Amino acid sequence: FLSIVPLTAENIHRIKGEEDADWAAREYEDDIRTFFGKSGMPTFDLVILGVGEDGHTASLFPHSPLLNERLRIAVPVYLEKPKLNRITLTLPVLNNAARILVLATGEKKAEAVREILEGSGNTRRPAGLVRPVHGVLQWLIDKKAGQKLTR
Repeated sequence: FLSIVPLTAENIHRIKGEEDADWAAREYEDDIRTFFGKSGMPTFDLVILGVGEDGHTASLFPHSPLLNERLRIAVPVYLEKPKLNRITLTLPVLNNAARILVLATGEKKAEAVREILEGSGNTRRPAGLVRPVHGVLQWLIDKKAGQKLTR
């Protein structure tokens, strides 16, 4: 994808997910703080997120203590099932973006999509916690993911 976008190399900041998760999260955070400046949260022009069947987004899962992280930019995530280590951006970083696109497809995501988009706002689903402070949030869903929506 990035090979066909006219970006200079210094504007591409890759998370090295193949490395040790603790190291990779700190390395990425250092890279982003150097690029954007040391204080405050960075403002990405565009963040593209997906949604899992459980309503997770990025690698922020329901009931995770990482949902409460307010200082870090990137954090390691350790999953038991499947046994994977990941790195994710934190909610303050996501919510500081200028534009966020959330993509959801398939009927297995329909209940999560309904709860997030039509619920009371008090969601247990992390994708529902993505609420840009100053930016624009747009959901792109297919008919199957939206089949339980009533509005």
